[in-house]
Amino acid sequence: MTESLLAREGGTARWTCPFCVLLCDDLSVRTSASGASLELADGQCASARVGLARFSATPSAATPLIDGNAAELPDAIAEAARILAACRQPLFGGLGTDVAGARAVYRLACETGAICDPAGGTALMQSVRSLQDRGGFSTTLAEVRTRADLIVCLGELPAAEAAEFLARCGLGEASLVPQRHVVLLGDAAAAQAELTALARHSGVTTEVVPLHGDLFSTVALLSALLARRAVRSAPLPLAALAERLRAARYAVIVGQTGRLPAQGALIIEGVHRIVSTLNSTTRAGAMWLGGGNGAGTVNEVFTWLSGLPLRSRSGPAGLEHEPLCFDAERLLADAAVDGLLWISSFDPTCAPPDSPVPLVLLGHPDLASPAARVGSVFIPVSTPGIGSAGHLFRADGGTVLPLVPVYRDTLPTLAEVVGSITQDVRASRAKAASP
Repeated sequence: MTESLLAREGGTARWTCPFCVLLCDDLSVRTSASGASLELADGQCASARVGLARFSATPSAATPLIDGNAAELPDAIAEAARILAACRQPLFGGLGTDVAGARAVYRLACETGAICDPAGGTALMQSVRSLQDRGGFSTTLAEVRTRADLIVCLGELPAAEAAEFLARCGLGEASLVPQRHVVLLGDAAAAQAELTALARHSGVTTEVVPLHGDLFSTVALLSALLARRAVRSAPLPLAALAERLRAARYAVIVGQTGRLPAQGALIIEGVHRIVSTLNSTTRAGAMWLGGGNGAGTVNEVFTWLSGLPLRSRSGPAGLEHEPLCFDAERLLADAAVDGLLWISSFDPTCAPPDSPVPLVLLGHPDLASPAARVGSVFIPVSTPGIGSAGHLFRADGGTVLPLVPVYRDTLPTLAEVVGSITQDVRASRAKAASP
């Protein structure tokens, strides 16, 4: 196993955080003064602090459960395999895992014909559907940091899944980009303090451009202005933003897929029309922040293994992708599935939805309570970047970062557990098919 950080570096160690889509690798982790938990030794990221506080300073000794009762790991694996082998149409949800876990889940999904949809699948599908329908222009964190002189934040400043995004953009680093302008296309009320703080950086200016109607109308109007179409009574701030975008050396438009309204894929398509127009005369890109808790990583893995993103299955008709019909909430509400495998290795608050179907729950030790019922199995698994090594895709999609464990865990990895379940499912079906 990869050597643990704290054991190797003597109490405080540099660490790559797995708790948001930015995968910040410039943080340090240590044992808290009480010795009971983990904490950041430096850095201000709220996501990292909250994530670390959910783990003790020593490896967990959590126990698997069958029907809410303590069980041995081999028995829990066998029962999970029995439940999934008996399903005619299982659903795999949550999907909070890393690259190795995603590869194992894909093999089990193919074996059982499962439909796979992550927690927050609707938000993830916004960008996926837009890419499928119209294509897009993406960028990377490195390009934003070293090139972008204009950053337009769509609707609100990045928060929640990527609270440190603007800090990662190199604001104030004059050696990279001497002057940067940050624009909030939305309501300033909730972001005024942060905008003021950003403007204190050397060479950084900020601006708020109010929406003209809703976000759909505003993006459409901005697209029309950039294409130099005839626009009647265009708001002056929006017209000025169009001119600023044309004049920028490298403009980046940033949005959070989880904060877009229903049918947000139309907004994403509108943004890419803007970027396409700009790229005829200058340089521009878009970055969509989403896919946290491993969802983006699992989507990347499924896409390279099958050629299809999530909300897909390998069923009787071969590979099928249904971005609307294969919505986990819809399937459970319509009683269209007869078993649920829920995975959440990183976040104990990401619990499975209430449903009477048989449940196999693999995740953080604190997730045991939803499986405390008849017809359920709970197997605690290690969290990559805390108790085991792993890899995750960063928000910009083209970068995979390694995760080194803070300590050596006593819990199995998700890949190990799912691999054992897959073997048992295959053995069960082979036995049933034999004469």
